[in-house]
Amino acid sequence: MGPLVGDDGVARCPWAGAAPGPMRDYHDTEWGARVHGESAYLERLTLEAFQSGLSWSTILAKREAFREVFRGFDAELVAAFDDADQARLMQDARIVRNRLKISAAVTNARATLGLREGVGLEAFVLSYAPAQPPTYADTDAMPTTSTESAALSKALKKAGFVFVGPTTMYALMEAVGLFDPHLDDCFRRAASAR
Repeated sequence: MGPLVGDDGVARCPWAGAAPGPMRDYHDTEWGARVHGESAYLERLTLEAFQSGLSWSTILAKREAFREVFRGFDAELVAAFDDADQARLMQDARIVRNRLKISAAVTNARATLGLREGVGLEAFVLSYAPAQPPTYADTDAMPTTSTESAALSKALKKAGFVFVGPTTMYALMEAVGLFDPHLDDCFRRAASAR
């Protein structure tokens, strides 16, 4: 499927929807835009892991609660979460209550601290940007993984991260602007990845 023209006459990637709302706002302002800083990368990595098996709109609706309970995705604070903290999160209906994903968020915060001894999480992820960024006219041609996302997945696992499979890492790469993920005729093409 190619871009959809919204009620405002603007062509967008079809998943953004034709009507105003959170998904369209996310598409128009964030998706594919470069983010900066460790907490921004840890947030996106964590949210992509929580999204596995769910719709992105579900995660987007709970995003502010995720930010609150995971302390702004400050790696040091989340890395210090103990069993009681994780049990508390399992009782918080404002977020996705999945024991394995909550545990993964803590594990990944600890692994993020480990990356500080080297280049840090942001530079680590950025080093897997494709040399030749892909372009697509419609969603049927878009993959869900790439050589780079598989390599990033493998490297993160080696560094102690979990819930970072190739598909999840491809979604992360799109979200944080490692390449411009927008369809060729989307109004955001070439405007978001900076």
